[in-house]
Amino acid sequence: MIRTVLFDLDGTLLPLDEELFVQKYFQLLGKKLAKLGFDSQTMLAAIWQGTKAMINNNGEVTNEVCFWKTFEKTTKVFKSEIELEFLHFYENEFDLVREASKKQELAPWLVEKLKERGINLILATNPIFPQVATLKRMSWAGLDPQKFSLITTYENSCFAKPNLRYYQQIIQDLNLNSKECLMVGNDVDEDMIANQVGIGTYLITDCLNNRQQVDINLFPNGDFSQFVSYLFKMGII
Repeated sequence: MIRTVLFDLDGTLLPLDEELFVQKYFQLLGKKLAKLGFDSQTMLAAIWQGTKAMINNNGEVTNEVCFWKTFEKTTKVFKSEIELEFLHFYENEFDLVREASKKQELAPWLVEKLKERGINLILATNPIFPQVATLKRMSWAGLDPQKFSLITTYENSCFAKPNLRYYQQIIQDLNLNSKECLMVGNDVDEDMIANQVGIGTYLITDCLNNRQQVDINLFPNGDFSQFVSYLFKMGII
């Protein structure tokens, strides 16, 4: 019996053109950093390095600490000097990146339906963004953060996808039974790997990421409307 559904955000609850998202995101952030008097190329390169560090985080510190440690080492600019500017960016200019996404009209409805059925919901988005940036993207998708018992962000996570320990940490911290969980995502490498820790999976194919060209029929899969039908068939909604 499924008691907890873990949802990826980007490309799953929020359909996204990933290439355009990255392009617009770094274009706008680079412009802001240049206005502040920083060398934008150096700073953006440091952000990439910080992101890689979070993906490889071994769990000794949060992803937030991991990111800023790498960023500071690379740029010699301290978190205390620039963090507020980043937060301001995510509250304001970041909204313009919304054009790389579109709203999945079924997503807010499905979240509400699952909550009505007493299903515990987790937003298992890759925790390489601060909370403010994740909440902003949730707003683009029309999602209410209060519906989720956990939203993984770089502040509260010590691992990142596709590290299996990311999923293990969620299971452990919330005292969940992996056999009663379902992970829903669009990325074969990052989301379907959850089945290796006993979590059921469903692959959303609308914005499919399948870098290794894995046979997707190894997993229950379909577009978002087919996923809703799957939940009805399974008696989850």
